[in-house]
Amino acid sequence: MVGGFFGDEGKGKVVAYLALKKKFSLAIRGGAINAGHTVVYRGRTWKLRSVPSAFVNPGIELGIAAGALVKVDLLLREIEETGSAGRICVDGMAGIIEDHHVERERSSDHLAKTVGSTLQGVGEAMVDRVRRVLRLARDVETLRNIICDVSEKANTYLSEGRDVLIEGTQGTFLSLYHGTYPYVTSRDTTASAFLSEVGIGPKMVGDVVVVFKSYVTRVGPGPLRGELPVDEAVRLGWVEYGTVTGRPRRVAPFDIELAKRAVMLNSATAIAITKLDVVFPEVKGVRDPAKLPGRVRKWIDEVEAALKVPVIMLGTGEEVEDTVYLGELE
Repeated sequence: MVGGFFGDEGKGKVVAYLALKKKFSLAIRGGAINAGHTVVYRGRTWKLRSVPSAFVNPGIELGIAAGALVKVDLLLREIEETGSAGRICVDGMAGIIEDHHVERERSSDHLAKTVGSTLQGVGEAMVDRVRRVLRLARDVETLRNIICDVSEKANTYLSEGRDVLIEGTQGTFLSLYHGTYPYVTSRDTTASAFLSEVGIGPKMVGDVVVVFKSYVTRVGPGPLRGELPVDEAVRLGWVEYGTVTGRPRRVAPFDIELAKRAVMLNSATAIAITKLDVVFPEVKGVRDPAKLPGRVRKWIDEVEAALKVPVIMLGTGEEVEDTVYLGELE
């Protein structure tokens, strides 16, 4: 599961819903703490930067990938807040973000003012990883009891016919290689990159779900085709704020050409579209496909025809269960 635009597509909601609906044995999150995934479930809200959003299903084991970056205090706090102790493990090869990484980023005018970095220390930690001087999770005493080989566990489960869910972070066009460089993050953010972070080969994949929002948002600088003036975004009710930074998100209508490219880059087999109720208020809280209005069904049909990939999920509200499920995964 990966984001199709510039992040903030509602991936946390999609992962949480799939975790409740499907029989996954293991859910693994990649990426780093500069991406926040929001889960609203039964009246409570979690803003997660390390723990997989699948935690809402207590029967699923949780993992953090070898290619991920974590901050120890943040991770331990999220484990406590989500009640996931005893079923979460961190790959010993995962990288550790330390205070000096944050300080180095905050002293960089290029990152702060030009690129619009979240300044969470992620980029500098990646630099240290490339230089082979970064501390790893296996080196941290306070993580000793939750270290495991996530890659081995995932591949073992897959060989046994059990299902594994991989939660990618950020969005396709923040990719260091395929995004709007230099206004991108410090890693690749496509499906193949998250497989690499976990240590699963491409032949083991059954489905790639790309998540789009029913409009496009972006935090910070960089190109945004069709960007709306602030007053227009306010009038439409499309104004949002970043989960990690709190910065206002720039807004544009759904971009079908960008979506086509995301489908291509990720080999998408299925699509989820979130926040449909923001563009089409009449679907707020709808969960039954039969209750979708004609104009909404027409728009979905047009998206499917253009992208040549089935839309299997529609988000119709903040709550995880405010979802219309239209089709099955493999």
